[in-house]
Amino acid sequence: MVVYNILQRMSRRFMGSTARSKGEGKPSPLQEVAMAKTLTKAQRAILQFIVKYTQEHGYPPTIREIQQGIGVIKSLRGITLHLDALQRKGYIERGSQARSIRVIHPDYQPDRERVRFLPLVGTIAAGSPVLAYANIEDLIPVPADMVRNVEGAFLLRVKGDSMVGEHILPRDLVIIKPQQTAYNGELVAVLIGEEATIKRIYFERGRARLESANPAYEPIYAPVEEARVIGKVIGLLRDYGQMGV
Repeated sequence: MVVYNILQRMSRRFMGSTARSKGEGKPSPLQEVAMAKTLTKAQRAILQFIVKYTQEHGYPPTIREIQQGIGVIKSLRGITLHLDALQRKGYIERGSQARSIRVIHPDYQPDRERVRFLPLVGTIAAGSPVLAYANIEDLIPVPADMVRNVEGAFLLRVKGDSMVGEHILPRDLVIIKPQQTAYNGELVAVLIGEEATIKRIYFERGRARLESANPAYEPIYAPVEEARVIGKVIGLLRDYGQMGV
């Protein structure tokens, strides 16, 4: 076959190049590329630590956390040099900020395509960003398909039965897409004081009307400036074990 003959010629040409290179004590260009991509033992350990840490915490480690986690490399400078090498070899990307390491090599991100870890937000301190560290209670694994192409998604735990008509039950985890605006009738997370609540929102004459989905609850009225929309409900997680099912 033509393809077979071409491959044979390419193979002989490569072997001849390799033989000549060996005779000259110099690796061929293809060998140099392969060598450049090869990881040292320390680089592999660092890369595996970054992957494991990111999967467990939902965000990448700092350089100091890598140094403490690996243990065998005593200086932060040593870790930085290995990270530089991993970046040159195409395994990671880094920004200038802390926790900006991102694994980009496909062989080291199998779970990333299936699972994302989202922060579970509890009480939100007045004036603080929703995802401020002090507001985060836990990191919860979520199927990646539920939040694909959604930046900054987070979770809220439902308290009470005011939204049972929307099939949202106590202790459910609702997935929130961050946004600060909403249309009439949208199902949103609204911050009133330090508590976030899930309601359908309607705007009327300078105030917001927050409607429950349970006739036992009256609507909540608040001035528009006091009803702070923090996101839109886009999904829900439920643990049937906690319901006694």
